[in-house]
Amino acid sequence: MNSITMTLQVDHLIREALREDISSEDVTTNAVMKEAAEGEVDLICKQDGIIAGLEVFGRVFELLDAKVRVELYCKDGDEVKKGQLMGKVKGDIRVLLSGERVALNYLQRMSGIATYTHSVAALLEGSGTKLLDTRKTTPNMRIFEKYAVRVGGGYNHRYNLSDGVLLKDNHIGAAGGVGKAVRMAKEYAPFVRKIEVEVENLNMVKEAVEAGADIIMLDNMSQEEMEEAIRIIDGRAETECSGNVTKENISRLTSLGVDYISSGALTHSAPILDISLKNLHVV
Repeated sequence: MNSITMTLQVDHLIREALREDISSEDVTTNAVMKEAAEGEVDLICKQDGIIAGLEVFGRVFELLDAKVRVELYCKDGDEVKKGQLMGKVKGDIRVLLSGERVALNYLQRMSGIATYTHSVAALLEGSGTKLLDTRKTTPNMRIFEKYAVRVGGGYNHRYNLSDGVLLKDNHIGAAGGVGKAVRMAKEYAPFVRKIEVEVENLNMVKEAVEAGADIIMLDNMSQEEMEEAIRIIDGRAETECSGNVTKENISRLTSLGVDYISSGALTHSAPILDISLKNLHVV
């Protein structure tokens, strides 16, 4: 992310997160800190992983008080180790206390996704297959979560419903079949957009190829069905595998030679990376 992205797309989301956590006042902080006092706190990693979201972390404090200073000793994408001092935050202690949880929530969540994505992407090294995320993201967290996937070495599938054509089972049912759905999509969508079709059996694969789909997603198919589907497609469309793909089972797909493997688990099931703000003191 850069400052322009932050201001245009992210600041309002961070402000909403702060409003959720501070609806009127931070009662605890106001009780123990009657006056402003300059302080400093350490940003410490408590698990090995891939860090992501440092700019968002710092922006939380900046939106509360522009005078807060965030000093970082690492950058997004770095491998961090348990016990590592990753930075310091300096400013009004009241701001450090009030912004702590929201800032850490972003950083822990984004770093957890980057860490999990990194571990899954490593399993695809040398295969020529790209690892994609999905739209199975936390509401109002998509921009953060998809950024974290990229930091972890994955790639983004379409960002939202306006970003590309993906004909899923219910779209196909509503249209009256694969061929009709592809034809209507081509008539409606600008020519620069690719048409992707989700298929569940070999008959649908054949229909998608005949209809001229650009990408064919093999969804929840058996290993044998996917192998046969790839033979049928025979390079006439890009190929994608999907359906309950996790770190534990992705190895069975690496030999297929598909262009993409998409996994909703990258965003909906990644655990957080444990990170803390510690050793707050007056300076």
